[in-house]
Amino acid sequence: MSTAKEEKRYYDLKRYFIDRFGCRVYKIQIDAGFTCPNRDGAIALGGCIYCDGRYSRLRQAGQLPTVTEQLLAGKELYGRLRGAKRFLAYFQTASNTYGPLEHLKKLYDEALAVDDVIGIAVGTRPDCVSDEVLDLFQSYADGGSHVWIEYGLQSMHDRTLRYINRGHDLACFLDAVRRTDGRGVNICVHVILGLPGEKREDMLETARLLASLPIQGIKIHLLLALDGTEAGRLYREGKLPMMSREEYVQTVVDILELLPSRMVIQRLTADGYRDIHLAPEWARNKLAVLNAINVEMERRNTVQGAAYRADAT
Repeated sequence: MSTAKEEKRYYDLKRYFIDRFGCRVYKIQIDAGFTCPNRDGAIALGGCIYCDGRYSRLRQAGQLPTVTEQLLAGKELYGRLRGAKRFLAYFQTASNTYGPLEHLKKLYDEALAVDDVIGIAVGTRPDCVSDEVLDLFQSYADGGSHVWIEYGLQSMHDRTLRYINRGHDLACFLDAVRRTDGRGVNICVHVILGLPGEKREDMLETARLLASLPIQGIKIHLLLALDGTEAGRLYREGKLPMMSREEYVQTVVDILELLPSRMVIQRLTADGYRDIHLAPEWARNKLAVLNAINVEMERRNTVQGAAYRADAT
């Protein structure tokens, strides 16, 4: 178990796994060859303004290894470096429920058949999850697997979602959460800070909404300007201001105070491919950003949930 010295002022994923399973659990990232309806023309072409569309390095390198091969490689690495014994198969790249149900079931079943894989985490969009897919996730949870579904929201504000070419609105996200709730499936939501046109209060409004919903986890990302993206083009043209590290740290801590104390904080910053990273420069040092967040929480003498209101809407 973690010691008092190791305790953070927010409820991170490491602590959640120790509380839940009595040990560390490691997420092994998987690229299962999915694409996205916001890139292939089903909804739009080009994707969200921050997406470079290169997917994982495995896909860039050529033919993808199988799900089993990727998991075995991850198990070997984490086992050798960290003595890991339990794992989640993390279907991370693109929209991992975007396909026929039979195909999805084959991939998820393959992952869960690997020794020491105790569950799956599936990243996707709220407009790519049918009731049949949710029934499948529920069947895994009912069978004893640990299941997370990760919904990309980014912002609650429809004007922002339109601007970033997200391809869905807030109502779509709320419907997905409603249909997922009560199935024994954990929900994690992705948000991005620093999106064009958003002020601090806009970001906090998104946090307040998420605090009021039946979700179990959150990933907080920073908007990055990457070469080859629309955000990168706007940045090069001087049309996309970026958050300073101080602004980002202050906003993250504000958000943590608004969230329930037991909501799992799965990510507090983001980093992209270094070869196409344009800005902000400070985001390249992920550890420094995390340390700055910890220092700010200590300075305020605050904790996650300090400003949470159960009746907030």
